[in-house]
Amino acid sequence: MILTDPDNPLSSGVDVEARPPGKRIKRLSLLSGGEKSLTAVAMLVAIFKARPSPFYVLDEVEAALDDVNLGRLLVILEELRASSQLIIITHQKRTMEIADALYGVTMRGDGVTEVISQRLRESDAS
Repeated sequence: MILTDPDNPLSSGVDVEARPPGKRIKRLSLLSGGEKSLTAVAMLVAIFKARPSPFYVLDEVEAALDDVNLGRLLVILEELRASSQLIIITHQKRTMEIADALYGVTMRGDGVTEVISQRLRESDAS
């Protein structure tokens, strides 16, 4: 993270630069979708570990990740869930597989929204 105006830190913006494995440092705007997603997730996890919270809400953070990086993220999510509750919005089957419970939202034929829930396993907290 680099201040856009180091002489005025209180009114400065912030540029994010990242160095994906095997590549040179690039501004966030020059990264691929997966690299941007991985950079954002890495920053979030760093914040989560530095300032723990009782729960986190993540909305499709893994949507642009490839299988290898999704696997890495799932390992980190397993670590986070040991001390915090995770609420994750996802369409990824692999992410759903680590859940204790799933909640789906669907629309019935008559246009009414319906919530469906399924407990997959007992949570560690109970």
